[in-house]
This record gives sequence, structure tokens and C-alpha cells, in this order.
Amino acid sequence: MSIIFKRTKILATLGPSTNSAEMIEKLARAGVNGFRLNFSHGTYEERDQQIAWIRQTTAKTGKPVAILQDLQGPKIRLGMLKQNTDVNQGDVITLDFAAEHDGLTIPVQYNLAEKVKPGETLYIFDGKIRTTVTEIASETAIKVRVENPGTLMSKKGINLPDTDFGGDILTPKDLADLEFGATRDIDFVALSFIQSADDINNLRQILAANGSTAQIIAKVETKAAIIDDTLKAIVKASDGVMVARGDLAVEAGAEVVPIVQRRIIALCRRYERLCIVATQMMASMVDSPEPTRAEVSDVSNAVVQGADTVMLSDETANGKYPLETVAAMKKVILYTQDREPVQPIERKLVEKMKSRDAISAAAVSLANKLGASSIIAETKSGATSANIAAYRPNMPIISVTSELRTAQQLALSYASRNYIYPDGEEAGYEVAQELKKQGYYGSDPNTVVIVSGRYPGVIGATDTIKVRVI
Repeated sequence: MSIIFKRTKILATLGPSTNSAEMIEKLARAGVNGFRLNFSHGTYEERDQQIAWIRQTTAKTGKPVAILQDLQGPKIRLGMLKQNTDVNQGDVITLDFAAEHDGLTIPVQYNLAEKVKPGETLYIFDGKIRTTVTEIASETAIKVRVENPGTLMSKKGINLPDTDFGGDILTPKDLADLEFGATRDIDFVALSFIQSADDINNLRQILAANGSTAQIIAKVETKAAIIDDTLKAIVKASDGVMVARGDLAVEAGAEVVPIVQRRIIALCRRYERLCIVATQMMASMVDSPEPTRAEVSDVSNAVVQGADTVMLSDETANGKYPLETVAAMKKVILYTQDREPVQPIERKLVEKMKSRDAISAAAVSLANKLGASSIIAETKSGATSANIAAYRPNMPIISVTSELRTAQQLALSYASRNYIYPDGEEAGYEVAQELKKQGYYGSDPNTVVIVSGRYPGVIGATDTIKVRVI
């Protein structure tokens, strides 16, 4: 029997358009598997309310969903301007951390004088205005020459593709946000503007010190991060990677993004890491009830490339049609996965394959040959399910775990449908029988492949494959 189930997951950003318990529940029922909380905006009180609403939705729907805390990072912005300010090619403006707006002296929310060097490129307003650093004017100010005309507005972002932040990418705000998140029900922390694997290792130490069990998503959006060896190290050090295409396009060039996206997805699949494709996937639906053909193609390509998750930003945070956007994205995912297989990748070659790798590969191969309805993974930490997902089976992975956190984190993992159930020797089979009673498998007999361990509830003990008919 063919089960209608989208294997590529949807992550939606919460914002003014979706900031209610009712909308969160509707989004979850429409197909959202996780919610992104953008810590560039909002208050802790608003975050507490959103987290409560999300978990209420899980209780009502029985559907574990993920919560992702997206740190702002060194997202440098202009300060408050008294009015919009036009600039022309050749103008020299001063960006000052310690000044207020006065003519061509522009306040900024970060002390650029400590990081930039003359000759480096500096973009303002999502790349719309290009400037070149000409001088470090003081301990708090730099001067830049404008290369093209444009208009400066309050709090518009600044990108510095040539600037080395020297590992200093966690701001005081980020550290406060991490401390807040560590005491809340957060499943993932997304780290912005990563430049090396050291950034991830540093964050992991901070999370551990705060007692957080959140997994780390590395946001790749800098030129430094996409250098071959650096990118591979970032993928291996992280729990997952977000292809942050907006800032990456500004920092490295728009033409770079499609190739980097393919490389990141392939690396994540090879090293069994979560992969999220983000930014402008259905941007026109902020104002339109229908996506463009290019956007449909973009989502479809991400599915074929094997992304675990596709993400919506402004479309659900600020858009007029958040539910329609999710429905449209789900429709594209289902249509694509049913007609086009995920592109194969060259699996990593190792002298001695780990036992769990071999078992996962064998389970997927066996399930395909038998025409199984699903693969059932008994998992404590989620590693077994993620391992199976890396082989991109064309059927649901029923993940059975006794850990709520594991079920929530697997909500963004490819093809994983997650159930919380007590540890036991027959936990997977018992869940399958219950699903059969609920009509999930239909009325005909169904073959399932169960992956489990001889010691239920013990991490790293996966060693058994069973074929059962229900």
C-alpha cells in the first residue's frame, strides 16, 4: 500500500501573521513539522507564549514538532536614522558605533572599527548599496566610499564578505538568548554567520555548560564557510546545516548559491546530518495566494536533491497567506517525491563501516526489495532513524522512541514519522499494530521492516533487523 506522507519536512517561521495558538495549530495540521523562532526580533515573554502554544498543539494533535531557536549572531545593522538618506556614487559616509545620525554620519549597531580593514567590501541593505572601506576613522568609526546610488534606512542590514570576525560571532545578545533558551523547551539552536567548525565547537561547550540538550544547526552564509575543507569540517562538527541563501547570496554572490546548496545537501547526506534549505522558497506568496513557477521549481529541486527540510521565512512570519503557502509547498513536495527519485550520492567509503551504518543500509535495501510499507526504527537518541534517513528511503520511517526530545528533533528528519512509546522488546511492532488499527496501513496485510537493538532503551545498541507482516 502507498502511504501518502511527505518525506521532505516543512519548517515555518513564526511572526505577526502566525502569532496565535489557533494559527500554530492550523499550520501544524496543514503540514508544518517545526517552528523557527527568529531571535533577531521579539521579547522573551513573546517567545514563552509561542513555545507554550506549540507544545499545546502537539498535545492536541499528537504530532511532535520541532522548535528551532535562530540566533541573530553578528547581524550588523544600521542604527536609527532621523530620516531616509540618499547616497550617490563617490560619496564618503561615516559608520559610527558611538554617534547619532547627522548628515552622512550614520549610526551602526556594532563597532566595525574593531574588525574591518581598508579595502574590504561592505554591503548595506541586503546588498543594494555597495561600499568600500577607505579608513578606520576612530576607535568607533570607519569611513566607506559609496559605489552605487541608493537610500539608507533605519536598521537595514550590513554584510561584510571580506571581514574575518576571528571566531567572535556570538554577541552578548546571543549569549543571553542561549541562557534563556537553555531553560526552555528548545530542540535546535541555529548559529548564524559561521566561519569555521570552531564556532560550532564553542557553541557546543556553551550549551553543555547551560545544561541544554538542543542540537546545533550551522547556518552557512559566509564566504569563509564555503571553502571546501572548511565546509566539510562544519558539516561534520554540526548536527545539521541550514543553507541560508539570503545572506550567502550577498556575501558570496547569487550565482554561487545553487552549487553550494547541492554540495551542502550531498555532504549532509554523506555524513548523516540534517539539511535545511532556507530563504525565499516561496517569497511571492508573502503577497500572493499562488507561488511562481520558479518557486515551485525551487522547492521541487530541493526535494530531488534530498533536503531533509525546506523552510519558510517571511512567507509565514509576515505574509498574507501563511496557510496557503504551507499547502502549496506540501503539494509540490508530494507531487515531486511520487514522480522523481532523490538523486543518488556517492556514500562515504570507510575501511570498516560502523555496525549501525551497515544495518541501516541493509534495512533500506531489504524494505525496497520487499515492497515494505514502512521502516520502523526503535531509537533512544534518534541516531538510528537519522542514519536510515540518510539513505533516503521512498517510504515512511516510523520512529519509535521513549524520549520526547528525540521525537521532536526527528520531526525535521527526512521521512521520519515519530511516536513516543515506552521502551520494550516489541515496541516497534506494537506501534505498527496500533497504526494498523487506526487505518494508517489500510486493510490489506502489510510488510514492515523493524530495526532495533537487543537492549531496548540503550543508546548505540542497534543490531537487529526483523521483517514482520501486520
